[in-house]
Amino acid sequence: MAYRPGSGLSKAFHHTWELCSPKPMAERVDMSGRKVIVTGGTPGSIGYQVARTLAAWGADVAVTCPRDSATARETLLRELRDAGQRPNGIEGHRLDLADPRSVADFAAWYRETSGGRLDVLINNAGILRDVLWRWRERRVSADGFEIHWRTNYLGTFHLTRLLLPMLLDSGRRSGDARVINVSSHQHDKGSNDRLFASPDRLDSWTAYGQSKLALIHHAFALQRRYGEDGNLRTAALHPGSAYSNMTFGWQDEPRWLRRTKRLFTPLAPLILLTPAQAAQTTIHCATDPHLEGGHYHERCAKAEPIPDARDEAASRRLWEETDRWFRSLGQQ
Repeated sequence: MAYRPGSGLSKAFHHTWELCSPKPMAERVDMSGRKVIVTGGTPGSIGYQVARTLAAWGADVAVTCPRDSATARETLLRELRDAGQRPNGIEGHRLDLADPRSVADFAAWYRETSGGRLDVLINNAGILRDVLWRWRERRVSADGFEIHWRTNYLGTFHLTRLLLPMLLDSGRRSGDARVINVSSHQHDKGSNDRLFASPDRLDSWTAYGQSKLALIHHAFALQRRYGEDGNLRTAALHPGSAYSNMTFGWQDEPRWLRRTKRLFTPLAPLILLTPAQAAQTTIHCATDPHLEGGHYHERCAKAEPIPDARDEAASRRLWEETDRWFRSLGQQ
């Protein structure tokens, strides 16, 4: 069911339908010999479930976390072995998308660790802060950007640009390299007009939506620029509304909210997808041999983003402005 994001009523209807209808599952694909990066793979997250499935299907997986990547790696290995599976290769490394040095360090580490090979980049990592609108002033990164924009979009663009030569090289050899951007249906809170304006007055939800709209533009721009010559396929997607470490791990939350969430956690599966269920569309986009690049996906199928996401002029301008910022870092 493809739908166009819009009013709160339409979202409520879609969410109810999503929960009550059968949950789509990605079809198993042999991923042996494929090298994959999954950002944002902390245990309890959607990204963790993506990494676990792809490793179980035979891929060599590198998973990132903003802090304890070693625990994520060890947990993946233990769970797969307990399930009777023998993963080919799982690596973990720290990655803070808001820190340009961390991004550059990770790219250099991966290049050395993998022998310069990368088949699939899954840009899953992201943040959502101040869900209760309690901040009186916007939060910015160390280099002065609104924190959602800096982490979710600029950091993802930066990482992808550094890894792009490896992806294109793999695509030329195999005919199938991929970049998968995990967006959100909340991208409908964004607009192209605000992509190029000051974010000073944006609340955190709108800033989050702006960053997710930008990720769709990013995926589509990559497809237009490199899809044919580099055998690269891209996709953006909404994973579904899930209870995960993002849902139940909000920062700066009051004590009463933490207690309330603990009380309602047992009921979460009744109203939200599990991380494993929410991982399916990402897995589908990363593995489906018939995937057509340059589209937005939900529930393991094409869907329609808001019209602003299909504006090629805005997409081109956003790419050019972001690429100038990337070049200013001197990390090409």
